Amino acid sequence: MSVPTPEEPAGAERAAVVRTVTGDLPTHRLGRTDYHEHLLMRSPLLAGDELDDVDRSAAEALALRRAGIDALVELTPLGCGRDLRGLATIAERTGMHIVGATGVHREAHYGSDHWVRGLGPDALVDRFVREITDGCFDDPPSAVGSPPQEIPTSEATASGNAPAGTEDPRTATDPIGTGVRAGVVKVGIGYWSITGFERQVLLAAAETHRRTGVSVVCHLEHGTAAWEAVDLLTGAGLPPYRLALAHVDRNPDPALHTALAEAGVYLGYDGAGRVKYWPDSVLVECLLRVAEQGGEDRLLLGGDVARRSSFRAYGGLPGMTYLPERFVPRIAVGGGGGLVRKILVDNPARFLAIPPEVAR
Repeated sequence: MSVPTPEEPAGAERAAVVRTVTGDLPTHRLGRTDYHEHLLMRSPLLAGDELDDVDRSAAEALALRRAGIDALVELTPLGCGRDLRGLATIAERTGMHIVGATGVHREAHYGSDHWVRGLGPDALVDRFVREITDGCFDDPPSAVGSPPQEIPTSEATASGNAPAGTEDPRTATDPIGTGVRAGVVKVGIGYWSITGFERQVLLAAAETHRRTGVSVVCHLEHGTAAWEAVDLLTGAGLPPYRLALAHVDRNPDPALHTALAEAGVYLGYDGAGRVKYWPDSVLVECLLRVAEQGGEDRLLLGGDVARRSSFRAYGGLPGMTYLPERFVPRIAVGGGGGLVRKILVDNPARFLAIPPEVAR
């Protein structure tokens, strides 16, 4: 482990914005935030369990909104059935603030012939940056197959020399361009492994942060290889306070979590209701111990309800409302309302904040 003591700028979220699918939002207006969800997603790993119905996902998001959650981060990355226009529609229907993602998931989500596999280091950075600064493009109808139409480079667009059909996506009228900008980078690694492909993606994410100020969420498979991911990303220049580790609670080790929090990294607890891994009591106890040890400013909560069989809108269980209705009250009992506010309001606003000097 070689992580420096974090030096997060005091009041970093002041005058900063969170980039949502319907526009930039002052951080103080974000509200209670579920940091990890999926509303529209397809993957070979989820065959038959895809989320591909905007109406049903809107109903699920509306239920979450009525249960007291004001914002969610939709962490579906490139090549996994991402639908930014669909997310914008859901946000407009429900009043939910939704942050969309650029990035690339762990390698297992992409077949050997998937177009994402063909993106080299420079192409990854270019795509991630442009999806944050200019706008995203939807995935093709199939999760595998042809890549989305390229976003034009800023130089060509600015000079007026962009070829026909490659207008700035914020004003494009073609059926692929969304004009919706991403507000976070999603990456992932495997179980106790970081493949060459995944390493390339993580390095691209760190460079994307350097250019845009946007934070990074890293999927940990069963909570493993946390320090390895931290060392790789921070070694490439990503400040630890701009990194959140998803699924860290799959390895509910309070000592590990406390050390990660002391290094400045955000801890993503998103396993509520998944008793096949751990009962909620174990997760709540771990979270409260980390908070007691001084890590309360680095805790995030999400539902990660990524399957139609888990959406109530499809007739499944437990649904997105499990997090605010069942899990959050247990934290409040053990840690009080002040801790709940930090986890749901203060911490995600700080983590997602884009500094005013780079937001544009």
